[in-house]
Amino acid sequence: MPPRNKAAKNNIQDGALPQQQDCYEGERLIHVLESIRRGIESARALAGNSLPEKVWLKQQFAIGVNDVTRVLERMAAIIDDGSTAQSPFVRFQAILLAADCNPKWLTKHLPTLAKSRKVPLIIVKDDKKGSLRLGELVKLKTAVAIGVKARGSAINQIMEEILDGDEPN
Repeated sequence: MPPRNKAAKNNIQDGALPQQQDCYEGERLIHVLESIRRGIESARALAGNSLPEKVWLKQQFAIGVNDVTRVLERMAAIIDDGSTAQSPFVRFQAILLAADCNPKWLTKHLPTLAKSRKVPLIIVKDDKKGSLRLGELVKLKTAVAIGVKARGSAINQIMEEILDGDEPN
């Protein structure tokens, strides 16, 4: 049996994150989360209040590790040339992931899965309060992972600005 590449295995175990990730903390985090919150409010106002808030939020976001994982697994992996075997029903624009998840193995698969689907990953780091901050966005106590669905809304415009490095106002 050939020797295994232990260095590669250790990178995965140590929680090494893929290239398409950005870590937000401090004032930058507060500014970004406030912009996303305002985007949610404006998108909700533009859509009208015909749906209950929880139903509307589920249309815009995948909330929780299980839901985010399920959508990522249903998305086709993108090959290096940019082609996919099938077109996904739902596509993520980005994933917000709290850094304070305990135990870490609950979210260890998400960076690798997101990278294989070419979905940017945004790490929310806030002195053991990242999951509380993400929960506030979607009207829950805590949320370890939130997937932003690509739907062409005001939320997606703000996320695009964040991903491009232009901090929204």
